[in-house]
Amino acid sequence: MSLNLAPDEPAAAQAPAAAPTPTPTRTARATATATATEETRAPLTPSALRTVVRELAEQPDQWIHLVRLSTEERWYRRLVADDDHEVWLISWLPGQSTGFHDHGGSRGAFTVALGELEELSLGGPEQGLLIRRVPAGTARAFGPEYVHDVRNTASGPAVTLHAYSPPLGSMAHYDLRAGGLVRTSEEGPEQW
Repeated sequence: MSLNLAPDEPAAAQAPAAAPTPTPTRTARATATATATEETRAPLTPSALRTVVRELAEQPDQWIHLVRLSTEERWYRRLVADDDHEVWLISWLPGQSTGFHDHGGSRGAFTVALGELEELSLGGPEQGLLIRRVPAGTARAFGPEYVHDVRNTASGPAVTLHAYSPPLGSMAHYDLRAGGLVRTSEEGPEQW
């Protein structure tokens, strides 16, 4: 697996290359290439995203030196930003939580690389609130409609790797009330 670490600062903008003058043959070939490219950029499956985070977790030399701890809020950094997926590195101190949130229609997966977290989700009318312990080495994967709350209820810090496909475009936040989840806000990439 290749790792495309995003730089701390945006790369300088490059001028687009001049397009060649199309010929009938080139246009047909370009159309076929564009169609093939669109097909290869379909969102990754939750299972494929689980593999991405597990493989990266097994290579701590690629990310451990980047980890920071913040008492103010969870610390995070995007490690990979590709057309079809992105990967985030997140650190959690005891008591830090995401609150209930979705992933704006993206599929996702996360693995706990260090420490332990807890995940809350709604299991339907028969099951109610589900609480899962997520120890180091465990990976969770989910589809585009998934809503959960991830939190550090342990006594020490935790580090996780998260992958989303397509890359996150928005995230809605929810409050858990007696009648279920109520949407309270939405954020986009400009807040990350």
